[in-house]
Amino acid sequence: MANINQGSKLIDAITSDHRAVEAAFAELESGTDTPQQRRNLADHIIAELVRHSVGEEQFVYPAIRRIMGDEAADHEIEEHAKAEQVMKEWDGLDATDPKFETLFHQLKEDISHHVREEEDEMLPKLVAACTSSDLDKMAQNFETAKKTAPTRPHPSAPDRPPANLILGPGTGLVDRLKDALTGRKT
Repeated sequence: MANINQGSKLIDAITSDHRAVEAAFAELESGTDTPQQRRNLADHIIAELVRHSVGEEQFVYPAIRRIMGDEAADHEIEEHAKAEQVMKEWDGLDATDPKFETLFHQLKEDISHHVREEEDEMLPKLVAACTSSDLDKMAQNFETAKKTAPTRPHPSAPDRPPANLILGPGTGLVDRLKDALTGRKT
């Protein structure tokens, strides 16, 4: 991965999320946990990826759209949509189901590709085009968005402002209530 100004709060927040999901993927891939632990880890991965995607779609990709154009932003959103569709199929699937492993590996491959592309291409261009103040404001908004974001995949939910800014927190509240009621580990 490229060295992309690790001092930026935004870059640190995004890459920290990337490394955390990679670590969770590695733990799940080790196959040493019980089926219930694997299901719980999958739920955690899904929640983290959904929250991360929402934060990027609300506050990072609009900047990418302004700086790099519609094609670049739309590409990132399409990759999120593809991963979210896989997560939707994977969500709630019993860890002993053979499809669990297939979907896990598909999601891991999709996310690994997305992370490489984002860190090697998109984020360096964002850093080059924005002031430190702009990046810090995006970081703050990104982190705030993740706190109210959904924890479950919603492939048909809006992925662009202003609709995602309006609907995301309400959907997130419903998801967190469902998580609490069902004991889902996120």
